[in-house]
Amino acid sequence: MPALNFLFLLLSCVQVPVLSCNKLDHDSLSSLCEHISSPQPAVPLNWSSTNCCKWEGITCNSKSRVTHLSLSNMGLSGSITPFLGNLTFLSYLNLSHNQLSGPLPFALFHTLSNLESLDLSYNLLSASQNHSLPVSIQTVDLSSNRFNGSIDSSFFHGASSLISFNVSNNSFSGSLPSSICITSSFVKILDFSMNNFSGNISQGIGRCSELEVFRAGLNSLSGWLPYDIYTVKTLKEITLPRNYFSGPVNNSIVLLSNLSIIDLHENELTGEVPKDIGLLSNLKQLILHTNSLNGSVPPSLMNCTRLKTLLMRNNHLGGKISSLDFSRLQELEATDFGNNSFVGNIPVSLCFCKSLTAARLARNHLEGEIPTCVAVLKSLSHLSLSKNNLSNVVGALKILMNCDNLSVLFLRNCFKDEPVQDNYSLLHLTGFQNLQVLSLSGCQLKGEVPHWIGKLKKLRVLDLSYNQMTGTIPKWLGSMPNLFALNLTGNRLSGELPPEIGSLQALIADNTDSNLSYLALPFLFNNHQYDRLFNLPPTFDVGNNILSGNIPAELGQLKSLRALDLSDNNFGGCIPSELSNLGNLEKLDLSENNLCCEIPKSLTRLSFLSFISVKNNDLKGEIPKGGEFDTFPSTSFEGNPKLLQRSFAGSRADILPPVRAAKEPETLWYTSIRVGIFGRIFSVGVSFMFNSA
Repeated sequence: MPALNFLFLLLSCVQVPVLSCNKLDHDSLSSLCEHISSPQPAVPLNWSSTNCCKWEGITCNSKSRVTHLSLSNMGLSGSITPFLGNLTFLSYLNLSHNQLSGPLPFALFHTLSNLESLDLSYNLLSASQNHSLPVSIQTVDLSSNRFNGSIDSSFFHGASSLISFNVSNNSFSGSLPSSICITSSFVKILDFSMNNFSGNISQGIGRCSELEVFRAGLNSLSGWLPYDIYTVKTLKEITLPRNYFSGPVNNSIVLLSNLSIIDLHENELTGEVPKDIGLLSNLKQLILHTNSLNGSVPPSLMNCTRLKTLLMRNNHLGGKISSLDFSRLQELEATDFGNNSFVGNIPVSLCFCKSLTAARLARNHLEGEIPTCVAVLKSLSHLSLSKNNLSNVVGALKILMNCDNLSVLFLRNCFKDEPVQDNYSLLHLTGFQNLQVLSLSGCQLKGEVPHWIGKLKKLRVLDLSYNQMTGTIPKWLGSMPNLFALNLTGNRLSGELPPEIGSLQALIADNTDSNLSYLALPFLFNNHQYDRLFNLPPTFDVGNNILSGNIPAELGQLKSLRALDLSDNNFGGCIPSELSNLGNLEKLDLSENNLCCEIPKSLTRLSFLSFISVKNNDLKGEIPKGGEFDTFPSTSFEGNPKLLQRSFAGSRADILPPVRAAKEPETLWYTSIRVGIFGRIFSVGVSFMFNSA
């Protein structure tokens, strides 16, 4: 025991040095703290101790000099102080995913001679001009900020160790700085995507002899693809979509044997797909859609056995698609040959692609029946065969109900003048239990609305428009729990509109609980492209039928509804005042009916209403004033001689014509959408014009 006491006393006298950060580093970090703030301003960064080496996000070396500063995703705002330039031993700086703003003091880089990694992505920073990167820098990420102006070649002067450079999602303009490869031949990643770069890509990319990833999509680049890009044998990814590149894809691209991703979609490329493209044995994604490519698809493409994504829609490709042997593409997940000029039958060899989740062959000249072997595609979730010349609709449905994961099915304008009756196999179906979108429009199908549809409890979108369906609108449609877009326009349906439609739960409650996940392929709906079901506007369209009776007041319960079309029917009675409860309504079409009474003044409460038509009815009284009604033209009310006249916005107070105007056939769900609806759709950033099925 005495020995232990002596040892304890001896140890207590030993002076253990306490690691304390350099004073200059301490003061520089304190300056940063003064320029920024966090959600808890009382203790902004937990930097209260005197030893900055123990501060949150700080790492020091053995000499007590700060080497790492990492404050990513801290909710910080404010600006970056130039005094950070005093951290001369700093090798790693990460302030990404914050809300820092103001000009970036590039001048501080002149003293950061040891800085190797810089990550300022996802902030609100703007650019300072005429500065250069540190000589020691290896990785730079300035993506998702507010930088603008051009990138001068002097910016890379001396940065001979640069490996990765990412300035995507900014507002940079001018020419693409291909001179970067002259300064550093070690560059592996270049990302210039989502900016305003323009003009041709000048020669110089070929000097990046170790380049693996080259991205410059969503700019305004033009001209032919630079020839020296075909000399970079290390390339694994070329991603240049949504530019103005023209000319052919040179066959020399097949020399880049390491390529796994080629994405050149939405350009102006011409010529044929390189005939020897099958030499790219590592290719996983080939995305060439929305160009002007022509000719046939080279058979050698089927040698790219690692392909997962093959998108060729919206080109001028043709030939017999069934001559392609897809059976070798065992890893294929998504394929799109839509909107081309392919002929022949649906390829049976697609049935061997067991990983296939999405396939579109729409808008071609295919014929025959859907192969029975499609039933084995258990992973298939998205299928679009619209606008082909197929036959046997009942047989097709029997086959496809075996695809257990099928959620999106487009068969519009495929079958002509066929009955779609409730036979035993369909009425007692056990498939389609995951189906969310079903479109059989424009097929001139005969018979009543099939009862088996009522068993599809996950169905969200049903389009049976422009067929020859007869009978009444079934009451059971109102009990479908997830249905929020229903289109029965252009049929021969008769009888009254069942009030049970007012019980559609997905239209009564907010539809925000819909599936937010992205679809395997985007799809065209009402001439807009969608990549998530959530973004479809809730609609109820039964126009151009022979429905009669009164408009059910229960429709006023569908508070999520954004478009209601009851036009071209024989509805009578009054316009229900309950429709004023449809607070999200953007389009209301009640034209070409036998409606009488006055227009309810309560409809002026519909603040999102951007289109209304009640023309060619027997309405009387005054046209309501106030709200959006003051913006509607006189044509919205014409053909009602008992309506009292008034002046309309941008028009004279003309007599409303009493003669019914001939109505042109509609070809879309709703064709007269005005700015209000477009604004609502574009506000979620997911719909834009697209010309494929």
